[in-house]
Amino acid sequence: MAKKKEKPIILITNDDGITAPGIRNLVDAVKHLGKVVVVAPDKPQSGMGHAITIGQPLRMHKVDLFGETEAWQTTGTPVDCVKLAVDKILHRKPDICLSGINHGANHSINVIYSGTMSAAMEAAIESIPSIGFSLLDYSVEADFTASKFYIEKIVRTLLAGKMDKHLLLNVNIPAVPLQLINGIKICKQAYAKYKEEFSERTDPHGKNYYWLTGEFINFDKGKDTDVWALKNNYISMVPVQFDLTDYTLKKQLEKKNLFK
Repeated sequence: MAKKKEKPIILITNDDGITAPGIRNLVDAVKHLGKVVVVAPDKPQSGMGHAITIGQPLRMHKVDLFGETEAWQTTGTPVDCVKLAVDKILHRKPDICLSGINHGANHSINVIYSGTMSAAMEAAIESIPSIGFSLLDYSVEADFTASKFYIEKIVRTLLAGKMDKHLLLNVNIPAVPLQLINGIKICKQAYAKYKEEFSERTDPHGKNYYWLTGEFINFDKGKDTDVWALKNNYISMVPVQFDLTDYTLKKQLEKKNLFK
């Protein structure tokens, strides 16, 4: 008799916290595709990037938030969650790691700051194929119908094939109804940045405090970018890598031999 194939293990995490609607919808979208295990922060960790906890102990405990799906909440960052999941909960590498669904965009330069994408990147560093999912809607009452439909399609397709162990995808979903989405577009990361400033205010004790504010400015007008895709109701899928080497500049510096 042929041995029954084991279900793939799907690790799910996020940066909005374990009680966020986005992570619940992500679990719902893929729980039939394998054995899902959730390990997520106990509070919002947006903008944490690739931070890890080194100066204080981490705590985690099992929670009953997703029905029959095993779930743990931790006091750590999104990256801490991936590390703890592999070492202390799963005791092995999962078949795929999914991070999200983030409330708000992680396109373009946002990938640098995103806790959602840093969790996915940590998994890829550990040779675990991974995807970060974000919906361009910050509301806790956001409609995840289209997100769930396309996430299920993406994850099912990838699990059915052979994935590169360092696969890392940044997927952003426009905040429009399912019938208005034009499909999935493979994109590059747009060149954009925030023009930032700090709003200065005074507290009741007469001391100054500051709120970071800013305007998103897109310098990249190409039709092959994630910003263009989302503006035109496509789901953007950007292949990302954790190797930050600028190979073109490396060749130029080697050729010029300036630092002999």
